[in-house]
Amino acid sequence: MPLGKRELARIERRLITTLTKACETAKGEIEGFTWLTHIADLNALSETLKVVWVFETLADKKLAQAKAKARIVELTTIALNEADIDLNLSDHNVCFDSEEECQRTHGGNWKNRLVQSAATKRG
Repeated sequence: MPLGKRELARIERRLITTLTKACETAKGEIEGFTWLTHIADLNALSETLKVVWVFETLADKKLAQAKAKARIVELTTIALNEADIDLNLSDHNVCFDSEEECQRTHGGNWKNRLVQSAATKRG
């Protein structure tokens, strides 16, 4: 049975709160990290959730993928656990991106970039 609007709103608020905490922690620990966001259909969270970790440059992104990926997955897992979301994370759920790449390919328009990214991953 699908969840009601009120319960979906609670899930979204909890997720935003815990991911914000992860974001603030990462800013102090991971070089070049700037912000994060998430994309999800809350009615199909385990299939659609993507947490996008955004770095300033492509070089920062690559460095984080090489040296900080485990910490990023750990921070994401903690956030989901604190939000009472039971999900086994995979590379599908935790993504890396950069301001530099968004500027180059989408003129800095993150909304379009994220929508396109979500549509591409589904297909």
